[in-house]
Amino acid sequence: MNKYYEGIRMLTFPTFNDNGYIEVEGCKDVPFEIKRIFYIFGKGNVGTVRGKHSNRKSEFVLFNVKGKSKVKTIDENRNEVVYELNEPNQAVYLPKYVWKEMYDFTEDSVLMVLTNEYYDATEYIRDFDEFAAEMKAEA
Repeated sequence: MNKYYEGIRMLTFPTFNDNGYIEVEGCKDVPFEIKRIFYIFGKGNVGTVRGKHSNRKSEFVLFNVKGKSKVKTIDENRNEVVYELNEPNQAVYLPKYVWKEMYDFTEDSVLMVLTNEYYDATEYIRDFDEFAAEMKAEA
């Protein structure tokens, strides 16, 4: 398993009062300055697997603000770990060089993704064999 996988961890965001208020701050609740936010809606993705890539620079924090989904991480040796995201204050942190797949979206799912980088298509690794080769070369 590569050194980046050791950094994967679950995060719990602080919940304030009983009214369901959650606040997330960059460099405090997530381990980076937030530069980009995007959403994946369950309605159009039920039965779909999203992601299927790794990133050379981007780190991610993923959590469901509504509904449920799963995030599968796969290392270069094809070892898999699945994280279930079903509470709005529970998130998974993924460092760079982690192969990720998001799936099992409920119809009402809204998966929020925070990242430390602006979008740059050149930093994506979309072929698993290329990803595995880069990880093995780095070891």
